[in-house]
Amino acid sequence: MDTGKHELPQLFQQLGLGGDAAAIDEFLAKHRLEHGVEVADAPFWSPAQADFLRQALESDAEWAEAVDELATLLSQ
Repeated sequence: MDTGKHELPQLFQQLGLGGDAAAIDEFLAKHRLEHGVEVADAPFWSPAQADFLRQALESDAEWAEAVDELATLLSQ
């Protein structure tokens, strides 16, 4: 069982993206969620990334808090 702390940098790494502050900032600058679009349904995710995000939210997994944070940041 994975009991590690899952924050935004670890979420980005889990998604196969750079998890350092500069990489996160760059991703957020280039990607936005349109109004009414759920984070897992955004067109910029690969199918595997979208599935991971969807499962994290649906199962209220330990990743859910980081995914919610990501969704908030993408909506700003």
